[in-house]
Amino acid sequence: MQKWEYVTVPLLVHATKQILDTWGEDGWELVQVVPGPNPDQLVAYMKRAKA
Repeated sequence: MQKWEYVTVPLLVHATKQILDTWGEDGWELVQVVPGPNPDQLVAYMKRAKA
């Protein structure tokens, strides 16, 4: 059975692509993006398979 690990990542609107690309290079897959605590911030939920 596959096991997963998860992380939440704050996304800054002006650097979203760079942040997601960096996490993606480390094997993290984007699951969902939700509004953050203020209008200029989003929060990404990501997962990757446990080794």
